[in-house]
Amino acid sequence: VYIAAHRKGMSSTLSVPGFGVDQLRDDCMESYWQSDGQLPHLVNIQFRRKTTVNDICIFTDYKLDESYTPSRISIRAGTNFNDLQEVEVMDLNEPSGWVLIPVKDIHERPIRTFMIQIAVISNHQNGRDTHMRQIKIHSPTEQQGTGADGLRNFTTITFQQYSYIR
Repeated sequence: VYIAAHRKGMSSTLSVPGFGVDQLRDDCMESYWQSDGQLPHLVNIQFRRKTTVNDICIFTDYKLDESYTPSRISIRAGTNFNDLQEVEVMDLNEPSGWVLIPVKDIHERPIRTFMIQIAVISNHQNGRDTHMRQIKIHSPTEQQGTGADGLRNFTTITFQQYSYIR
């Protein structure tokens, strides 16, 4: 399940004017976020409530962005900026398209967190600034309880009394 952009807050380290974090969630593969400054470049995603995160998808295009393309990414999770822990590191070799980064806890389950930080540690060809074209965060699909008739199981008495045709 894709976690929609309006359900999270997004910020970043310095970016070039006109190429900010809004471009990371505009669903347009031609636009991009461009960092401005020293590595690592950070994109911070804060959720309104503790959220289960299964994976992070980042759209990059080495053919278009060359030295601006990330080559090493670190994913960090926590409740705020002060307690972030690294949960995944991924090396990218000239990526073109969606890069899927699974994020699991030490028990191989999706993480539950208030905040995700995507850190670009290095770029291809030792590039200084970074382009990322899109970021999508996915939560696992929830298994809905179903009754014998294939309908959902309701949890309140009010709804349960109307769940069967008599």
